[in-house]
Amino acid sequence: MQLADFDFDLPEDRIALRPAKPRDSARLLVVAPGAPLRDLAVSDLPGELRAGDVLVLNDTRVIPARLKGVRHRGESQVAVEATLHRRLAGHRWTAFMRPGKRLAEGDRVVFGEASDRACFLGALDATVIGKGEGGEVMLSFDLSGPDLDAAIAERGAMPLPPYIAAKRAEDEQDRRDYQTVYAEEDGSVAAPTAGLHFTPELFARLAEAGVETAFVTLHVGAGTFLPVKTETLAEHRMHPEWGEVDAATAARLNAARARGGRIVCVGTTSLRLLESATGEDGAIGAFEGETAIFITPGYRFRAADGLMTNFHLPKSTLFMLVSAFAGLEAMRAAYEHAIADGYRFYSYGDASLLWRAA
Repeated sequence: MQLADFDFDLPEDRIALRPAKPRDSARLLVVAPGAPLRDLAVSDLPGELRAGDVLVLNDTRVIPARLKGVRHRGESQVAVEATLHRRLAGHRWTAFMRPGKRLAEGDRVVFGEASDRACFLGALDATVIGKGEGGEVMLSFDLSGPDLDAAIAERGAMPLPPYIAAKRAEDEQDRRDYQTVYAEEDGSVAAPTAGLHFTPELFARLAEAGVETAFVTLHVGAGTFLPVKTETLAEHRMHPEWGEVDAATAARLNAARARGGRIVCVGTTSLRLLESATGEDGAIGAFEGETAIFITPGYRFRAADGLMTNFHLPKSTLFMLVSAFAGLEAMRAAYEHAIADGYRFYSYGDASLLWRAA
């Protein structure tokens, strides 16, 4: 298939710059095979599920991964910005940096600005130790482990998606808004945004309805925002992301399916991880490691029966994934309806509940 197959026109005013308040008041478009589209709210989700169904949620926590600094090379100094992407070791990260072409191995980068509050751990400095083919820069920080984490948390900003950051600056409200209420495991540089709609009250109502919840971890990388640059999908390569499905969770999900329960993934991140953990026989296994799974139409889904997800960018790998899950023509119709009916798009926008086409 070609990249152009996944293009559509989206008016600028459909891009949400702030989330709905309360979180579960966001709209929910239900897309099911052979059924008309239905306009609901996220708060209606318990009525769309059955007792014994399991919601699978990604419990990753977003770190303030956007860092501003100055590159030093001899007497030369250049302002730079880094978005941390993937942790390689206790003191090493890959990052997308601007201006990346002005960086070379051996360069020193001092992160933090003069106006920052004083860093109690001292300087947050790093050395450029390599550059990847995909534009990534490898950084070796002077700090390591928990000390490095604390310094990043103090100096960094929440890495808002480019389509929001281009319209307004990050603020303290984003530190709350751009984090799920159930986030546990530090490591993401982008939120699993379908999960932003959940509240403690909604979880309580789901439990009353007999709907179970299970948590997995996939640390979302900055590569999720990178555009597809190849016209032919087969030539595109995903950036790997680290994830984990523990053995107890895998066993719970297999048992639920054996009882007739449906597996409903909250977000494309949990779906991609679960599909990576599932064998050809449909059995979900324990998984720990990196996944670079790229799901496009024609993919045979093995684990997920349903998917709750936000509305995605044109020509993005995420729109390709939902088109694989619910059908390309069905998603074109759903997005056309959503645009015409005023749904809010992207990370802070509304949601859809998709049931698998086949």
